[in-house]
Amino acid sequence: MKLAEALAERAAAVRRVEQLRSRVEASARYQEGETPAEDAARLLAEADEVLDTLETLIRRINRTNATVELGPDGTLTDALARRDVLRLRHATLTAAADAASGGGRGGYGRQLRSELLMLSALPVAELRERADLVARDLRQLDVRIQRANWEAELIP
Repeated sequence: MKLAEALAERAAAVRRVEQLRSRVEASARYQEGETPAEDAARLLAEADEVLDTLETLIRRINRTNATVELGPDGTLTDALARRDVLRLRHATLTAAADAASGGGRGGYGRQLRSELLMLSALPVAELRERADLVARDLRQLDVRIQRANWEAELIP
């Protein structure tokens, strides 16, 4: 099985657990004299089975990620950490540029002469340029990660 297939199975298992959890919550209590819509104990047992399978799958994915080499990016685990940081860096730069440009507040002009003029404390154009470079690096890294996901075999 390819790593990408295992990742898809993991996502499906997480969705299944969430569905089962919701159904358990909906059926965990019922009114006296009524019967619950579903057997909460059976649903809970099914959730346990899916969770056991999910744990095994996550362990295999993590082992695979730790051993697959991705060239200068190190292992796949290293690349995933880098991708997470690049996403946070991009979000931070974008938020800073938006805040400095008065985003969401109609700019930083003034309507009356008596109002104080709001000035930018950060170079907006430079921040946007940096954010664009980070976004490019993020896209390139993500492509390398996706390629590795489809090429790497899942470790038992």
